[in-house]
Amino acid sequence: MKAEHDHRTLVRGRTATSLLFLLFGTALGTWTSRIPAVKGHLGLSDGLLSLALLAFAVGSIVGMLLLGRLADRFGSTLVMVPTALLEGVLLVPPAYVGSLAGLATALFLFGLTHGTLNIAMNANAVHVQEAYGRPIMSSFHAVYSIGGFLGAAVGGVLARQDVGPGATFITVGTGVLVLAGWAGLWALPETRPERVPPAGRPTEARGKDSVVSLDLVFLGLLAMCALVGEGTAADWSAVYMHESLGSSAGTAAAAFAAFSVAMTAGRLLGDRLAARFGPVRLVRASGVVASVGMLAALLIGHPAAGLVGFACLGAGMACIAPQVYSAAGRRNPARAGAALSLVVSLGYTGFLVGPIVVGSVSTVTGLPTALGVPVLLVLFVALGASALRPRAGEAEGQSEDDASRSLGTPPSGDHSGATSTSRPGAGD
Repeated sequence: MKAEHDHRTLVRGRTATSLLFLLFGTALGTWTSRIPAVKGHLGLSDGLLSLALLAFAVGSIVGMLLLGRLADRFGSTLVMVPTALLEGVLLVPPAYVGSLAGLATALFLFGLTHGTLNIAMNANAVHVQEAYGRPIMSSFHAVYSIGGFLGAAVGGVLARQDVGPGATFITVGTGVLVLAGWAGLWALPETRPERVPPAGRPTEARGKDSVVSLDLVFLGLLAMCALVGEGTAADWSAVYMHESLGSSAGTAAAAFAAFSVAMTAGRLLGDRLAARFGPVRLVRASGVVASVGMLAALLIGHPAAGLVGFACLGAGMACIAPQVYSAAGRRNPARAGAALSLVVSLGYTGFLVGPIVVGSVSTVTGLPTALGVPVLLVLFVALGASALRPRAGEAEGQSEDDASRSLGTPPSGDHSGATSTSRPGAGD
């Protein structure tokens, strides 16, 4: 049963969760922007750097699969705030290690914290969304995207000023600590529900504490298929534009920018779309936009079409992961952390493995044909969108009018973020 909170408490709780998504994206964006400097400092080859980056990926997956479940035992707030503080602290060591082994160890610990925070803050986002009684998950993910831009921008500006990665990470890490402390003060109080089997599916759990079910595995598969497209856009968009279409380096770089901007804009609109059309129709339409837009661009084979195609891919994918994660958290609110550990981990696997698959296929078929892989996968997401339909006993969320009445605010109020009076400078 949804706990009742006054409007001020809800706004503060939503702001706190938004701060976590902001610092989560900012820390990662800052790290990625200074990878070349860290690589040069240690004199690493591309292959050795890949080993260190693999340590971060492994740590993230371990954190998501294992430590993320702590959110169920202790509550998402008690896990996400200390973990966010660790995120700020562990961002710093990669700049000061003196060997590949030291870098791999530092990145594994950073990844472990990053993965744990990923689950805890998403579990908390599900909790806040339930308290609001309407879809708000996409706005949190929009703030994550904005944080990534912010971190990359700060890292880039400091790099151009010849500021070393150590000073960069200390500066951003201090900001992360401030945001984490703020989030700890404003986090929405949690009422821990009893652990019960998923609504309408009492026999799905395997064992006393397991939430693994075919339903959750399929949601994870949808997340995996969607995030293949995000990883592919990050790794292959510029290569496709420059080498396959013959565009300039600047135009090639603009492809991922078009993808990212469209994704952020889509997430800012996603909650209103989810409230109006429901998660099933939204994800179905999103998958169609992404697949048809990208396929048309591949068939046309012109740089301008490529920019539009990657923008369509970003806009179409914007709302898929937030809706899939919301559905996973609703299956059993008392075990949202465990459910999200499974689903988010599978999604992240798609983000990591997808570009490798595309690259392997491209050696046989060429890159334009290989880019059909994410097109087909996101079309599969559209076809499987009915899995997001709430089960018996689950609350999909109130209409905007109902939610507004329950909060004592007019239906025409701002629903794109944490309300105009509670935005910490982000686009939530």
